Amino acid sequence: MASTVKLSDELVDEARRYGRVYSRSVPKQIEYWSRIGRIAEENPDCSFAFIKDILMSMQEADDGRLDDYRFGD
Repeated sequence: MASTVKLSDELVDEARRYGRVYSRSVPKQIEYWSRIGRIAEENPDCSFAFIKDILMSMQEADDGRLDDYRFGD
């Protein structure tokens, strides 16, 4: 369910700028930042790069892009 939220002009402008780089709308960019921030708070020992790798791996698994892992290769 969508809700109206008041955000600072500075945050919206920054989200617009980053959104253009990553081909996201302003709301989607803010949702992305929220998701990363929530994961980072719940896992303070994980780096941003590690969190992104986990999210990418989860999406690849959802897309059926799985390979068998071979030990010792």
